[in-house]
Amino acid sequence: MRILGIDPGLAIVGFGFVDKEANKLKPVQYGCIQTEAHTPEEERLLHVYEGMVQLIDKYKPDTVAIEKLFFSRNVSTALPVAQARGVIILAAVQRGLPVAEYTPMQVKQAVVGYGKAEKHQVQEMIKMLLKLSVIPKPDDVADALAVAVCHAHSYSLNSKLNEVLRK
Repeated sequence: MRILGIDPGLAIVGFGFVDKEANKLKPVQYGCIQTEAHTPEEERLLHVYEGMVQLIDKYKPDTVAIEKLFFSRNVSTALPVAQARGVIILAAVQRGLPVAEYTPMQVKQAVVGYGKAEKHQVQEMIKMLLKLSVIPKPDDVADALAVAVCHAHSYSLNSKLNEVLRK
């Protein structure tokens, strides 16, 4: 199963493609889509959408996992990030892909084992779990890979639970 993990944003969208085979996770491709700060918002959203469509068409994921919005301090960025999430989800749904959403706490719990883990702990675990030589930069990329890993773990747990319930 190929998972596309997304850390949404308007300025930077982190993405990470991870293959899950049995109990093994393998990074396929990761990086970010960036938009220019002084560009009209609608052009930035179009750039995010087109970039996402190109990535989906090229790497052909089976599913998409995206981080849910959580704003405790900087509420002014909530609307642009929500709009970026919308065009990302649209790109996935137009390609017939299922979309799963995870809170930052769920991602941290799945990757580190502690829902209030620090960012650097998540980054170190991503480096270790995916056998990377360095922590992906910018942070949004490591976060996107963490979302993909979270979905891989959640998918496995849900599959096992469904098996047990069927018996």
